[in-house]
Amino acid sequence: METSVYLQPGYILQHRPYRESSLIIEVLTRDFGKISILAKGVRKPKSKVAALLRPFTLLSLSYLGRSELRTLTQVELVQTSPPLPGLALYCGFYINELTGHFLHKYDPHPEVFQLYQACLVQLSENSAIEPVLRNFELNLLDNVGYGLSLAFDEQHRRPVSTAKKYIFSADSGPVEALNGTVAGQTLLALHTRTLIGSETLAGAKKLMREVIDFHLQGKPLKSRAVIAKIAASLQSKDTPREVVGTDDLA
Repeated sequence: METSVYLQPGYILQHRPYRESSLIIEVLTRDFGKISILAKGVRKPKSKVAALLRPFTLLSLSYLGRSELRTLTQVELVQTSPPLPGLALYCGFYINELTGHFLHKYDPHPEVFQLYQACLVQLSENSAIEPVLRNFELNLLDNVGYGLSLAFDEQHRRPVSTAKKYIFSADSGPVEALNGTVAGQTLLALHTRTLIGSETLAGAKKLMREVIDFHLQGKPLKSRAVIAKIAASLQSKDTPREVVGTDDLA
């Protein structure tokens, strides 16, 4: 049975060409989760729709279909995208890619939609990009069922201490160990979403990268390589450290 959806809020996560004049767009919608939509004819020279199908822009989408690939029937601009200056733009593509990997199609996650919106605003307003990315990663994992245990050592049955070192597992959380590679201070900063200081930020980035790679099971994140190159280029031009962050942010 064919279904129709009218005026659904959504953000384009990615798109790819389809045949000579169309696009297949992957969209994060508010009420239906991640969906794939065929936008027919939008690559034709006279198409007025193509200009609207931009990332980081809140759209109102109408579509129909009975298969996994729905067909776009109408699109309206709801809100122009917040400007993402410099490196923040590439970090926006990172959160698009990450969201696309962690959401299953047609699995509603309105809380992730709100999280995504908030992250775009924070990237546009905040020069401290790393804490914004770490918080988005943590909250995304929480909302899709992969939340991390960060503040309690289950094996030794005691809270994490800032003075201790830990081995961390995405499945079971932290375990205190003399040869641990994760500082208790880093774990607690992630737990409370209060990432301050270069050492804590570096530790948080390393841990979150390992966790994300564990869940992606070998799937590469193309945006990581792009961000690393852009960040290195900016640093070579003596861009202030607080703007660029570390060598790679994701």
